[in-house]
Amino acid sequence: MKIGIDLGTANILVYVKGKGVVLNEPSVVAISEDDNRLVAVGEEAREMIGRTPGNVRAIRPMRDGVIADYLITEAMLKYVLNKVARVRLFKPEVMISVPSGVTSVEKRAVRDAALKAGAKDAYLIEEPLAAAIGANVPISGPSGNMIIDIGGGTSEIAVIALGGIVVSTSLRVGGNRFDDAIANYIRRKYNLMIGDRTAEDVKIQIGSALPLDEPLKMEVKGRDMIAGLPRTIPITSTEITEAIEQPLQAIITAVRTVLEQTPPELSSDIIDKGMVMTGGGALLRNLDKLLTQVTGIPCHVAENALNSVAVGTGMALEHFGTYRKSLVGHS
Repeated sequence: MKIGIDLGTANILVYVKGKGVVLNEPSVVAISEDDNRLVAVGEEAREMIGRTPGNVRAIRPMRDGVIADYLITEAMLKYVLNKVARVRLFKPEVMISVPSGVTSVEKRAVRDAALKAGAKDAYLIEEPLAAAIGANVPISGPSGNMIIDIGGGTSEIAVIALGGIVVSTSLRVGGNRFDDAIANYIRRKYNLMIGDRTAEDVKIQIGSALPLDEPLKMEVKGRDMIAGLPRTIPITSTEITEAIEQPLQAIITAVRTVLEQTPPELSSDIIDKGMVMTGGGALLRNLDKLLTQVTGIPCHVAENALNSVAVGTGMALEHFGTYRKSLVGHS
């Protein structure tokens, strides 16, 4: 059995050959402090964030796209493999995506965690490559393609040609940074504390990278920092655009840096084809328009932006021979 895993900071997605993406759960684990027992994984554990009783802790074992807590990541992978590969006669082969800038120690940690969790063999593929394969970008040809993958913890920007990454940068700014920026903005402007999940809802419902002609509005509930009581405030998409300006600026700078380092031959390919955006962060309203404005290069969002990395890891494992030279740590 061949399984592709997108081990993200925000979500863990699993692709199985012939079935597509069979699992998409938040990368959250709830642990009981008394005996270090796993209480819940995934969606069930995410429900517990910010709501747990004293002896239960909800944690995200992945931080900025790399393993922050090894044992818990292993437990999470074990849960995922058991859930997906129910008939355990043969151990599954696993392909896992890692951010393009990770160190060899971090790579080994991911491989070891997968092998300990019950994989027969674990291969690694760099996220931008997986995203490109999953978004149906023809990466093995000589022509250059630019991919911008904005995940929960990291954004990966890369120019790919001949099945490999020519220029890339990985920055630790992603969807989670947008959420933090929104929560901080509401705290500063309205003295209202909101939780991570509320901030994410605000981003999804009314967030936009550019001011909208018809601003969207929504009610936000939180705790008043002065009175200490629950309070509801109205908020508009224009305010959210202002709130997320800094993380957006960081992504724009990184995109510019990669374009500046791209060899001229590949630059001309990119101008013709445009840039492809994947990852959950790519779904932010008007982010493609903003990038087109600042670079002058057309930018479009991949159809399956959320799943493209997971689909790409699975496809790379299916067509192992083709992509063999693109993989990390395997000659």
